[in-house]
Order: sequence, then structure tokens, then C-alpha cells
Amino acid sequence: MSKVPSTKPYLVRALYEWCVDSGFTPHVAVQVDDDVRVPRAFVRDGQIVLNVAPDATNQFNLDNEALSCQARFGGVAQLIYVPIANIAAIYARENGQGMAFEVELKADASSAGPEDVPTAEEPPEDSELAADEPPPPDGGARPRLRVIK
Repeated sequence: MSKVPSTKPYLVRALYEWCVDSGFTPHVAVQVDDDVRVPRAFVRDGQIVLNVAPDATNQFNLDNEALSCQARFGGVAQLIYVPIANIAAIYARENGQGMAFEVELKADASSAGPEDVPTAEEPPEDSELAADEPPPPDGGARPRLRVIK
């Protein structure tokens, strides 16, 4: 008997599509380890939050294995790679609705590496900062998430 695939990538894709179709800004919270390729300068406490809206990314791909795209960080285009296993949550920035997931990291994982991911050859057009957008000064919407095991 074959192994049943995880529901996680399907749920992440569904919530991403819901955010985009509803005019919301999809954000993913990522638990960073050695398998995640993001600019390490934007990682805080082993995590990073990425704005993955279509206007903030280029060459966006979300399949059963990983999320990958190009995004700008401080005006510099970067290649992003996040294994599905490292996605801790996906939610709409505007209202906080979304879903959280348990993330089990490898024992040898380290998020303190100083190296950045390579700069993308072709930067996304008209993109804004894609990571660690602070909440609005008024506090903004906080994610209302349900943890899925």
C-alpha cells in the first residue's frame, strides 16, 4: 500500500488562493533551518514571515514539496526556497485569518548561518519588501490561526 500524501501542501495552496481571490495579502510564517533559503538578515528567532502576494513575488511556485520564488528584500531581488515542512502558518495580513501547522525540524538544524541566498538574476518587477513587514502602528490584524497536526 502506498503512503498517503500530506494534506499540508493542499491546505497551504487553498489558503493562498483564497487570500488572492479575496483581495488579501497572503503571508507565510516559516521556521528557518538549513533547508530554507532566505536572506538570513531578515530571520528573527529562527523564523521569518514572507509576503507571498503575486505583486511581491516573481516566478512563484507552490507544489507538494516546496514554495519557491523571487522576492525583494531591502530592494534586492533574492531567490527564496521554503520546504513545505517548514511552513508554520499561512494567513491573510488584513484580517489574520488562516491556518497554522506544527513544524518538526531536524535535530541538526541551524538558523544562525550568516550566508544569504544568491541574488536573483532577474528581479521581480514592481515588488515591495517581501519579508518581515511590521504590523501597522495601530496594531493591525493579528493572525487567528488553528494549529493542524
